[in-house]
Amino acid sequence: MAASREKASKALHILNAVHDLNTLAEQIRNKGENTPGHDGFPTEEMASTEGQQKRLDLLQKASGQNFPFLSGQEKLSDFKKLEGNIENFIGMTQVPTGVMGPLLVIGSSAKGDYYVPLATSEGALVASYHRGAKATRLSGGITSVCLIEGVQRSPVFKFSNLGDIAGFLMWLYKQHDVFEKIVSETSRFARLDELRSNIEGNQLILTFEYHTGDAAGQNMVTICTDAICQYIIANSPVKPVLWFIESNYSGDKKATALSFTTVRGKKVTAECILPRIIVEKVLKTTPEKMNDYWEASTMGVIQSGAIGAQGHVANGLAALFLATGQDVACISEAAVGITRMQLTEKGDLYTSVTLPNLIVGTVGGGTGLPTQRECLALMDCVGTGTSRRFAEICGALALAGEISIAAALSAGHFAGAHKKFGRKK
Repeated sequence: MAASREKASKALHILNAVHDLNTLAEQIRNKGENTPGHDGFPTEEMASTEGQQKRLDLLQKASGQNFPFLSGQEKLSDFKKLEGNIENFIGMTQVPTGVMGPLLVIGSSAKGDYYVPLATSEGALVASYHRGAKATRLSGGITSVCLIEGVQRSPVFKFSNLGDIAGFLMWLYKQHDVFEKIVSETSRFARLDELRSNIEGNQLILTFEYHTGDAAGQNMVTICTDAICQYIIANSPVKPVLWFIESNYSGDKKATALSFTTVRGKKVTAECILPRIIVEKVLKTTPEKMNDYWEASTMGVIQSGAIGAQGHVANGLAALFLATGQDVACISEAAVGITRMQLTEKGDLYTSVTLPNLIVGTVGGGTGLPTQRECLALMDCVGTGTSRRFAEICGALALAGEISIAAALSAGHFAGAHKKFGRKK
């Protein structure tokens, strides 16, 4: 998944900082199975008032946060809080929310244990991710790093002929400073990073790429790009025959090979080495079986024509998106990624996940709604300066889920787990 020279430079700067975390990761890893904090988490197969209260008490103590809306003690009564989130309002859809963890994350922004809220109606999902969190925590945690960022909007301009496109571009590329000024006047948070062009016949697609701060940014980049386009139409010496604010080229809410090879939102890569003893005792399988399953499943997904190669990244991310007020439709692009597993020389299992299209934010959108804000607060991901932390937690969550499902499939436990957790008794 390629990156421009500027993006590569930024990624190297981040990786250089993460390099210092290797010592910390090794210190934690050496604690092995004696690492405290996971076995005391109250789990239960069937929901109960007593179990709910035990978990809420533990989470309140761990995070210092209260959860009045999430627990149902309070209900949303001020409908003004829904402004910008819903039209034709009739009520609230209640989705059961569980928690997995602690998930130990070692990243450039995320450092430490995180209890991760997952909103889902799929039985076995939370239990599976919880098991992955336990295995990776006992293995020393997951190193998860947000490498590069960028959100695009791609307007299309149609001209009479190629000659007009040439004249238009000669003028356009001299306006970059003007475009940056327009963006700064239109948004407090957006920053224009790149401008790229793609010619097809007499049509020209321009891709404006932005840094959107702690917001997911789709609305932000739309409004900024529209302001730029209004300036272009008013001032360009060569006028297009027609234009549209989005050409369907940016990858918004769809899986695309273009986004997969660059970035859309935040690109995160996460890794963990699972010692053989953890694979055998916690995951009930072997590194060899998991490696064999990964090889077979990767060949299968390649033959299916999928973009990327992973097991069920959408499962955990969709549940986390629902819980934290993300744009759930963006799961179509966010779940594109690569999972890798391979045996080490010592006979342990190296695992990794890379997600180049994480469209996530910790401000704006649905992140300010009551239960969603509480779920973000549980992970210390509320407000400005926290979106990279949240993205790194997303990457670690995805890897925990990939590890758990691969273990279940490799050991022949997959159907049994769904029979146990996913069916009415």
